[in-house]
Amino acid sequence: MPAFSAIIRLRLYKPGVILRRMDVFEAVAEPTRRAVLELLAGRERSAGELVAAFPALTQPAVSRHLRILRESQLVDVRGDGTRRLYSLRPATLAELDRWLDRYRRFWSARLDELEGHLDAKASRERVGEVT
Repeated sequence: MPAFSAIIRLRLYKPGVILRRMDVFEAVAEPTRRAVLELLAGRERSAGELVAAFPALTQPAVSRHLRILRESQLVDVRGDGTRRLYSLRPATLAELDRWLDRYRRFWSARLDELEGHLDAKASRERVGEVT
């Protein structure tokens, strides 16, 4: 009997896009997944609660988002009887925060410069009103 090998390609969202592990940045780029993370920031939630929070989406669509967040290590899941409870995964979020920190400093300095410019402009306009 000849050896048989099969390649199975799973497709997500549209034909021609092969499913692969998504990195953290791709995972948080999608608005629905960010909304899920926002919900989980408050407390642990069941899969049913998360599905109910998105009435415009089907249960399988929400499940796909949860799977992507799980595979990206942004959320943890645990069983509680028949329920699956989701919670944020702090380590991955801390890693994301460290990466973003470089850019916070950039924007902080730029925003400080903008504030100085606007304050100076307002001062010049006030002086112009007085004269």
